[in-house]
Amino acid sequence: MTTLRLDNMGLAVENLDAAIDFFLDLGLELEGRAMIEGEWAGRVTGLHDQQVEIAMMRTPDGHGRLELSRFIRPEVVADHRRAPVNALGYLRVMFAVEDIDRTLERLAPHGAEVVDEVVRYKDAYRLCYIRGPEGILIGIAQELN
Repeated sequence: MTTLRLDNMGLAVENLDAAIDFFLDLGLELEGRAMIEGEWAGRVTGLHDQQVEIAMMRTPDGHGRLELSRFIRPEVVADHRRAPVNALGYLRVMFAVEDIDRTLERLAPHGAEVVDEVVRYKDAYRLCYIRGPEGILIGIAQELN
């Protein structure tokens, strides 16, 4: 049996509306919102009596999805949002963008900050890491022609 595809990546957030707005301005589309709860959901995650509001974001090409989750129950037990890139576990999600400078301008009102600087990798890419809402680390890259 082989893997068919990467279905989605998930991020837990405190403010779901702010995260949705940020990723909308990044260029993703809101596919839908839902409340996830019940015995079946708790068996999947191991949290049992859980209540989670999710928003599924989709890349414009329709191939990538990002699931944003706001946990209502049980309470959040850890916070890794400001962990540096060499911390074990989740590192970052990287998005390809048309124009990195315009993307940074669009995301600035959401509090997005470049981690260090926009760099050029050979003649292939301009890229950087940014901290988005709640300190979430994402990467953006512009392919150079």
